[in-house]
Amino acid sequence: MLLLPDRLKEIFSRKKTKEELDKHYESVELEKGDFLAMVIAGIITFLPVLIVALVFFYGLAWLFFLR
Repeated sequence: MLLLPDRLKEIFSRKKTKEELDKHYESVELEKGDFLAMVIAGIITFLPVLIVALVFFYGLAWLFFLR
């Protein structure tokens, strides 16, 4: 069945109520190692950005104060 663009807009623009979201997330169950996997994924995601930011600010400090 071919969905028309208006129907697609209706599907994707629909906001879910708090009750609908609560009902959906009640059914989500985490397995034993899921929390550790999420922590590792967060570290892998944010650590390179943090390192780049620190190197940038260190470079600015070196450029203005230590040179």
